[in-house]
Amino acid sequence: MSAEETRNQNVEDELKEASEETAQADAGAGQTQGQEGGSKGEVSEVEALQAQLAEQKDLVLRTQAEMQNVRRRAELDVEKARKFALEKFVKELLPVADSLEKAVESTEGKSSADEVVASIREGAEMTLNLLLNSLEKFNVKRVDPVGEPFDPQLHEAMSMVSAPDAEPNSVVACIQKGYTLNERLVRPAMVVVARPEEGAKIDEQA
Repeated sequence: MSAEETRNQNVEDELKEASEETAQADAGAGQTQGQEGGSKGEVSEVEALQAQLAEQKDLVLRTQAEMQNVRRRAELDVEKARKFALEKFVKELLPVADSLEKAVESTEGKSSADEVVASIREGAEMTLNLLLNSLEKFNVKRVDPVGEPFDPQLHEAMSMVSAPDAEPNSVVACIQKGYTLNERLVRPAMVVVARPEEGAKIDEQA
């Protein structure tokens, strides 16, 4: 083989080797890109699953909070119903207490020598006290505000009178006593209020 042919053969071999290296490099790059694409796909799927998991956790927490609120409201309703279930019954008993009070008041000033009057007064007082004690066992309390400041939350002003010896806007007489059940007003006390000084007005609104 001549020197020129040998030189040409060497050039062809070098070109062939260069082509093979280029092909191998391209194949390696393609494989790397495929691996990177697969990794990105897996990461995207994991992120989607994590987002769904977070959404489900949030939904569970909201559901639990709502159930707690429902349970709390139900407990409050039951407690309120238990505390004020007797309200209508108490209202029916109040006229009985009023009548007994009137019976006791009607005997005031009568001669104690009259045995019939004394007996009636004693019986009415005992019955009234028995009734009031029974009501107190169920947290029913009387509102008798004579001498106290007028409170529109508990009192109903029937009239105003001049009372120099009383504080302005204070209760000087109670026409009909009020009652509360578990600190909630069942019936306001009907009262007479001391007239305030000139320029001052009583607040009769709750």
